[in-house]
Amino acid sequence: MSLSHPGRLALICASLSLAASTASCAPPMPAEGGKAKTESKPAAAAPVAREETPDAAQLRAKLAERLPDVALDSVHPAAVPGLFEIRRGSLFGYVTADGKYLISGDLVNLETGEELTENSRKASRIELLAQLDGQTIDFFPQDQPPQFVVTAFTDTDCGYCRKLHSEIADYNALGIGIRYAFFPRQGPGSESFKQAESVWCAMDRKTALTQAKLGAHLAEAPKGCKNPVLAQYQLGSELGLRGTPMLILPDGEVVNGYVPAERLAQRLVEASLPPAAKGAP
Repeated sequence: MSLSHPGRLALICASLSLAASTASCAPPMPAEGGKAKTESKPAAAAPVAREETPDAAQLRAKLAERLPDVALDSVHPAAVPGLFEIRRGSLFGYVTADGKYLISGDLVNLETGEELTENSRKASRIELLAQLDGQTIDFFPQDQPPQFVVTAFTDTDCGYCRKLHSEIADYNALGIGIRYAFFPRQGPGSESFKQAESVWCAMDRKTALTQAKLGAHLAEAPKGCKNPVLAQYQLGSELGLRGTPMLILPDGEVVNGYVPAERLAQRLVEASLPPAAKGAP
């Protein structure tokens, strides 16, 4: 498909997103007139800086001329000779070296079964999650370090988020540490957004988060209290969040929605196995 039509890339990339899980709380539908019920529209999280090859830089320049309204976060040689992988947020595509043709869809190595595009998504997520360092509320096992740490984007008002949190002891007992980041689905200025800020600004954040998930209404955060809620909300959007809780495993894999502790533990163990051991009887 030719890249000569502005906006074509954005439309094609939109079809690359994965199906949403049913065990999650969806963000609100756009209000009448097509506008979401938020007081402000956050800017996208800053793209991850990566060094590009000279050929990739030349291709980026070509694409910028042909698609001036589409800002690409990265352009890199793909595993297939003659193709370059492009990324915009959590969406990926492939372009020929002359910038003339775009291929939408995931690359898979048919000999090995390796999911090349999904591996790129995972690596991108891990890099983006580095923004959360020191800015999460952690529920880890008390007697020993966690075997696995899962990042959970959560909303204090989400029913499935509350269910997951009510079983936090089960996750910890299986060696799973949960570190929470906020994604208030109603957006900035909403009551759930303010509650997230109140949790962060509380003297005891873990207790405050538990209370909020039990339905308690916390006092408004003190004026001037710096908090990461907006930045985390933006990051969730950058990561392609479609519902809460969104779980990101240590290898960058996304699990959309609530997963019972035992099933999540099994998935984590399988993901940590070497490729040769996966799928073995």
